[in-house]
Amino acid sequence: MKAIIDTHTFLWMATEPERLPAKARAACEQAELLLSVASVWEIGIKWEMKKLPIPSPPREFIALNIRRGGISILPIHYRHALAAAALPMLHKDPFDRMIAAQCIEEGLPCVTRDTSIASYGVETIWE
Repeated sequence: MKAIIDTHTFLWMATEPERLPAKARAACEQAELLLSVASVWEIGIKWEMKKLPIPSPPREFIALNIRRGGISILPIHYRHALAAAALPMLHKDPFDRMIAAQCIEEGLPCVTRDTSIASYGVETIWE
């Protein structure tokens, strides 16, 4: 099984795995995980704005933790961007809208606690 992980899921896997509920943890251990470039972008922006305390700069932190977790990076393709733009405004966060669009376009579930992503018809894995 493949799954896209939301930004907070990636961060918790890397820094606070105990925060992940059992179902999400199991999915992260068993699935082939994909991290969206949108999450990489979001982490970088929030770190630069001093809103995300991570132990090292994003370039190092992300590289280390995708290797540790055996995580692949999911690029943003034009079809993802068009799908995100066409989504109804159920979710205001552009990063989460992109992740939802990628889940829809790729036909993959999302490991997330964000119920707004599920409102787009995306299968979510959490509790």
